[in-house]
Amino acid sequence: MFFVFWAVLCTFMAACIQTSGEEKNTVKSAIDPDDASDFVVITDVVPDVLLEIRYYSTYNFIGSRVDGYLEPTALLTRQAADSLRAVSDELKEQGYRLKIYDAYRPQMAVDHFVRWGADLADTLMKTYFYPDLIKDVLFDRGYIARRSSHSRGSTVDLTLFDINTEKEADMGGTFDWFGPESHPDFGGDPEAGQYTGKCNSPQGRAITPEQFENRMILRRAMMRHGFKPYNEEWWHFTLKNEPYPDTYFTFPVQHL
Repeated sequence: MFFVFWAVLCTFMAACIQTSGEEKNTVKSAIDPDDASDFVVITDVVPDVLLEIRYYSTYNFIGSRVDGYLEPTALLTRQAADSLRAVSDELKEQGYRLKIYDAYRPQMAVDHFVRWGADLADTLMKTYFYPDLIKDVLFDRGYIARRSSHSRGSTVDLTLFDINTEKEADMGGTFDWFGPESHPDFGGDPEAGQYTGKCNSPQGRAITPEQFENRMILRRAMMRHGFKPYNEEWWHFTLKNEPYPDTYFTFPVQHL
């Protein structure tokens, strides 16, 4: 009798475990990409940040406002915003504020980038953002992709603003510059944080030790508080434990 009872109990427990797993999988797969309920306006969480939302303006590599940017604001998942608050608090003690160029980016904006990239005749902003490149290499070199970590809601593009000089810190390069000058290892070893002067610019461009160190100040603070850097862009960071690693959200950028 005992063995019969034990067999029935085990079968019941196995069924419960399987059902629970199925429910979890269902919940995970049922994330609505148009649901902004787990997102926040960054300035509500990190009041010291400055915003310069490039894709809401015409000063970006396309030269016009990008689809999906309805207001000049910045959004992130709650987890990423909380971590960014810790970064901001640390850097403020060092005399800096954070300046954000972009954060959450809806899929419709990425689609706009892709359409622009396929239009080889549109080179309006070439002089400012990709003077050394022919536009048809932008996809192959990874400057434009059909999916962006920004659309998952825990990636941010940013720089430092010097409180004492009331100017952006000199990073030796501009946001969204398509070229090796934007790589974190341009001019030095980012893992060691050491300037080497080794610059692989096709045009002989270089950065100074001070400019490299400014990039490292931002990088170290972001990494200390849970963000991981990107090998192609010194300004780009993604939360390591991002809550939606497989979801590309679609709602527009506007105040929530």
